[in-house]
Amino acid sequence: MTTTEIRPARSAQQHHLIGLTAAFGIGMLFAIQSRLNGQLGRELDDGVAAALISFGSGLVVLLIGCAVIPPIRRSVGRVWRTIKTPSDGNGLLRWWQCIGGLAGAFLVAVQSVTVSVIGVAVFIVAVVAGQAVSSLVVDRVGFGPAGPQPYTPLRIVGAVVAIVAVVLAVSDRLDHPSGLLLAILPALGGVFTAVQQAVNGRVARTAALDASGAIAAGVINFLVGFVALLVVFGVDLIVRGAPNSLPSEPWLYLGGLCGVVFISAAAAVVRVVGVFLLGLGTIAGQLIASLFLDLFVPASDQPVTFPVVAGTLLTLVAVVVASIPNLRRSRG
Repeated sequence: MTTTEIRPARSAQQHHLIGLTAAFGIGMLFAIQSRLNGQLGRELDDGVAAALISFGSGLVVLLIGCAVIPPIRRSVGRVWRTIKTPSDGNGLLRWWQCIGGLAGAFLVAVQSVTVSVIGVAVFIVAVVAGQAVSSLVVDRVGFGPAGPQPYTPLRIVGAVVAIVAVVLAVSDRLDHPSGLLLAILPALGGVFTAVQQAVNGRVARTAALDASGAIAAGVINFLVGFVALLVVFGVDLIVRGAPNSLPSEPWLYLGGLCGVVFISAAAAVVRVVGVFLLGLGTIAGQLIASLFLDLFVPASDQPVTFPVVAGTLLTLVAVVVASIPNLRRSRG
């Protein structure tokens, strides 16, 4: 093998490693956002209002960026032109692939409703259960921008190990059926998250191949999610009335900024590692960050137990196992 053949292989392997590291950081930010939005929902006594604030603040940041940075503005315009006249564009994007923000809105609303009751750790492992299986299927059918990813023994083992880790993490809480029933909502959110990551990756690729494309995907994601939450909040006002007054702690309003970073980053990273490995990388970051959050700044009275710790470590094993085929392919 010549030097010129070795360099691309090493470069591809490095890209996968960087992508997995970025996915890990995305997962940590998601856990932090879960903690912030959960506490905000508890203070407001209204999870929908907390989700609306989170999405609204993130949308403001992205719209400012779109207004002052021309490449982002051009990228958003390119997405619009492709949807409007697909025959004149690259033909790879349809309008329904731009509504991934609905999944984000659902998950943020679920964060705000459930985290203060079941804790960050249980919330995250419930998301993991849905995301691990859904991302494997989404990758197989080629829904994401990386194209179809085959079922391999190691990828399937990685998904199974991730699910076993989730079961282990919640095993000591099986005698609390109400809490586990509430965990169904974030599990559904995890299923939708894999689809969201796939379609956001396609939007980013259509918008541009550089960072502006990922940010443009974030703009569209937050705009769709905000509109959806605004409608739900209107219904919520009629049914439940107004939420409590806004809390004074400024850190409670940083959830939207966290969302801006990890949604845009995920739209870029998914093109490198695919939906499944992005999902497992974020899972690892989510579990570790949620473990530390529940240890040092708990959101509920649920203790951190040995099964939760063991489930977190087992998920890391799942990430390593599932990533082996991609690293082998990049090496070859």
